[in-house]
Amino acid sequence: MNTSAVAGAVAVLAADGDDGFFIQVWDILREYWPWLLKGVGVTMLLALTGTIVGIGIGLAIGAIRTIPRDAHSGGLFRRIVLTLVNALLAIYIEVFRGTPMMVQAMVVYFGLDMAFGISLNVLHAGLLVVSINTGAYMAEIVRGGIQAVDPGQTEAAKAVGMSHWATMRSVVLPQTIRNILPATGNEFVINIKDTSVLMVIGTAELYFQGKTIAGISYETFPVYMLIAAIYLVLTFTTTRVLRLLERKLDGPENFTLATSSTTPESILRPGGETLAGRSR
Repeated sequence: MNTSAVAGAVAVLAADGDDGFFIQVWDILREYWPWLLKGVGVTMLLALTGTIVGIGIGLAIGAIRTIPRDAHSGGLFRRIVLTLVNALLAIYIEVFRGTPMMVQAMVVYFGLDMAFGISLNVLHAGLLVVSINTGAYMAEIVRGGIQAVDPGQTEAAKAVGMSHWATMRSVVLPQTIRNILPATGNEFVINIKDTSVLMVIGTAELYFQGKTIAGISYETFPVYMLIAAIYLVLTFTTTRVLRLLERKLDGPENFTLATSSTTPESILRPGGETLAGRSR
C-alpha cells in the first residue's frame, strides 16, 4: 500500500479552512440548515399527500372498473355510461403513466393558467401533479390487488344479497389494501425522489433548496453530496418503517393450521400455548 498516497488523502480530508470536504459540508449544513429543513418538509408533504390521494384515486378507479357490464347487470344506458367512464379512465391512466412528471408539472402549472385562467401556486400545483400521477400508477396496482382476491369471495357476497359497492367495501378492498401494501410503500419511496422534478416550476422541495444553496455558496459538489445523503436517509428510514408495518399486519407466524385430524388440545394459540392449558 502506498502510505504516502493515503497520508495525502487524509491530509486533504482533514485540512483546515474551507479546503476540507467534510468541513465544507459541515459549514453548509450549519449555515443553511433552515433551508434544507424546509426542503425536507415540502418533499415529505408532497410525497405523503400525493401517495395518500393517489391510493384513494386508485381504489376508486379499481372499484369502478370492476362494476359488471353484462346484459344481466342493468339496462343499455347503464352499460353505455360504464363503457364511456372506463374508456376515460383508461385514457387517464395511459396518459399519466406514459408522460414524465416533469412535463405534467409544466402543463398543469402553466397550461391551466393559459387555457382556463386557473392560477395555482407552486405548492398546490405540485400536490396536484404528484397526486394524479400516483393515482394513475395506483389504479393498476389496485387492479392487480383486486384480481388477487379469491373470486369465490365476491360470488359468495353477491349470493347473500350484497351489492357491488357493499362487496367492494366490506370484502374485496380490505384484502386489496393488504395485498398492495408493499407496492404502495415502493410508490411512496419513489415519490420522495421524484418530487425533485417539481423544481422546474419553482416548488421549494429539497432539490430546489440544494440548487439554490449551490448557486449562493458556489460549493456545488459538497451541496449535492449533502442533498444525496439526505434523500438516502429519507428513503432508507421510510423503507424500514414500511417493512415493520408489513410485519405487523402479517400477524404472528406461529399459528398451527387446524385440520380434520387436529384435536382441540393440540391446537396452538399465538405464543405456543395449547387450548388445554387455558383456564376454563
